[in-house]
Amino acid sequence: MTAGHIHMSRDEDAAPVDMLAALCEARGWPFDYVSEDEITVEVQGSWASYQLRCIWREDDHVLQLICLPEIRIPDDKRAPMFEVLALVNEQMWLGHFDVWSNGMVLLYRHALMLGDDGLLSLNQAQVAVEAAIDECDRFYPAFQFILWGDKSPAEALASAMVDAAGEA
Repeated sequence: MTAGHIHMSRDEDAAPVDMLAALCEARGWPFDYVSEDEITVEVQGSWASYQLRCIWREDDHVLQLICLPEIRIPDDKRAPMFEVLALVNEQMWLGHFDVWSNGMVLLYRHALMLGDDGLLSLNQAQVAVEAAIDECDRFYPAFQFILWGDKSPAEALASAMVDAAGEA
């Protein structure tokens, strides 16, 4: 199915990748099909542009969302970054931050278990995508305070939370 032929009503559920493609199309976000089970999306957040990867595992009825805020962790910052990741993850209800050991790339990951029909609603798609973007935006400053501000993990998280409260 090509992106140009996706048209769904608001109350119609669809295959997860197709629903996410329709959401991206509606929001004007550039996306590409990697395969019939995966798309990548470029989304502009408050602090940076994020690559969102959406992967459908049909056998397990699981949709995985990975949001990459384009942060690589240099060797000399590994310990404080892993510590701030633990502190950040304590603050989260949906998903978590992690580091891909291949390349030391920071990422946000969340998975949705869909029903036996394997369909995703527009509301589910919006909530999952918005949560990924919001969490990356919320904690991006904490990671930058570690990488560029030489703050301790606790100081970095506290500073990021103050900044986030100030934005509201």
